[in-house]
Amino acid sequence: MMFSNLQRTEMKNKLSATTLDLIVIGGGITGAGIALDAATRGMNVVVFEMQDFASGTSSRSTKLVHGGLRYLKQFEIKVVAEVGKERAIVYENGPHVTTPEWMMLPFYKGGTFGPFMTNIGLKMYDFLAGVKKSERRKMLNADETLKREPLLKNEGLRGAGYYVEYKTDDARLTLEIMKKAVEKGALAFNYMTVSDLIYEEGKVVGVVVNDLIDGTSHEFRAKKIVNATGPWVDELREIDKSKDGKMLQLTKGIHLVFDSARFPLKQAIYFDTPDGRMIFAIPRDGKTYVGTTDTVYKGDKANPKMTIEDRDYVLKAIDFMFPEVKITADDIESSWAGIRPLIYEEGKSPSEISRKDEIFVSDSGLISIAGGKLTGYRKMAESIVNLVANQLEKEEGVTFGPSQTKDLPISGGDVGGSTGFVKFVDEKVKEGVSIGINEADAKMLVNRYGSNVDLVFDYYKEYSDDINLNPVVFACLKYGIDYEMIYKPSDFFVRRTAAYFFDIKWVTEQQENVIEFMAKEFNWDDKRKETYTQELEQLIYDATHPVEEE
Repeated sequence: MMFSNLQRTEMKNKLSATTLDLIVIGGGITGAGIALDAATRGMNVVVFEMQDFASGTSSRSTKLVHGGLRYLKQFEIKVVAEVGKERAIVYENGPHVTTPEWMMLPFYKGGTFGPFMTNIGLKMYDFLAGVKKSERRKMLNADETLKREPLLKNEGLRGAGYYVEYKTDDARLTLEIMKKAVEKGALAFNYMTVSDLIYEEGKVVGVVVNDLIDGTSHEFRAKKIVNATGPWVDELREIDKSKDGKMLQLTKGIHLVFDSARFPLKQAIYFDTPDGRMIFAIPRDGKTYVGTTDTVYKGDKANPKMTIEDRDYVLKAIDFMFPEVKITADDIESSWAGIRPLIYEEGKSPSEISRKDEIFVSDSGLISIAGGKLTGYRKMAESIVNLVANQLEKEEGVTFGPSQTKDLPISGGDVGGSTGFVKFVDEKVKEGVSIGINEADAKMLVNRYGSNVDLVFDYYKEYSDDINLNPVVFACLKYGIDYEMIYKPSDFFVRRTAAYFFDIKWVTEQQENVIEFMAKEFNWDDKRKETYTQELEQLIYDATHPVEEE
């Protein structure tokens, strides 16, 4: 089933002819999760995203589906138990976008953690999160710790805890959930911004939507409206005149990326900084990335930028824990900045604010969800759709069953779970090689697209010499246009391939040919083509140039 901006007009016509149960505003992981849960229960649901799917917080995280170990320090036992268990569900339903990663938590003389507290904490974590036996924590002495990661500071090292987290591609995880929702009957649009809410007798009954691609404006009505806009939640609550009581506190986090030749980290590390915060350093695809900061943010929500202060904070943290590397600002290959939409708690620093999600229902009936973690997206969605289902049952007498997403593979996840995925990868890589793809590229494609890789292989086979693109790039781009709602070059380079984060040199090499191909596919005029080219070039510049303090 195609999911493409080439079919945008047909999709809008279908939407106009549909009686909607639910409009979801916001196409990040929370909105995608709500759409999937609602569609699988039989609700007619549409998602409107003002940028690209996952373009806000959901593509700018630390890229871990993690169990929230640090929340034990804040005694948020329920959060740890819930997200720890959810982590395993996310993995089983989409093993192509989630990978177990052994994480080391070193402890030092006089540091935040000691061997006793680390052991107790990780043991409790294993119990609360229901960690499977093969992934339960181990305790390492100083020698074993340095053997696994020789770059660590050895002065005062007493040992390390060793436990499993899960790496993910956050944007692709969001996208695969959205694609599954569409497969189950949902409609979803990127580049559609909700500019106003429609009311009847004091109740919210619809939205005014501006299509940023063709400039048209539309009104759509639904029985229920959910505000899942992350950092923009309070803006919609202001339109609804219901922004009172609890509100958002936005905090910013940045990550720095280095080539592994310059920072050859062998092992993922979770370490405490001199000011007592915790930071991740993670090897990934020939790179090492480190983050994150946690500072109050009041700037442009759509384009948060790394400041010199942010950059220097992370560089100092690296120097503190990996002194032999002698890292400098010149070694930074790229970076990214993201915003956390947390719920304000008076007197608490950004790092101390709870990551719990909360639901607000206004007098007009607008349902807003704020806070929460990437890992907990499915439970957040279930809570929202339970609320919507209960309201519809009372008001309309319509019954919707319970959530069905716990054991539902997301798009690309039909690979037999985590155990079946290993065999699946072997078989599909051989298939890719048999049609002429080199083994490294074949493996990358299978891991990126999971059970959707056959379609990508089909595009590879369609490649002809008159296409001015690398055949693998062509296959990924064509699949993204036809099945993943790509419209702008940044959609492809930032959120469909993650190259912007982990291979910015490749982006600069490919951008011209990719833009030329997309301009033909979408019939862009010269002005539009120039606008999107400049937008991508600005993103590349921002990734490599910190700004002065905000």
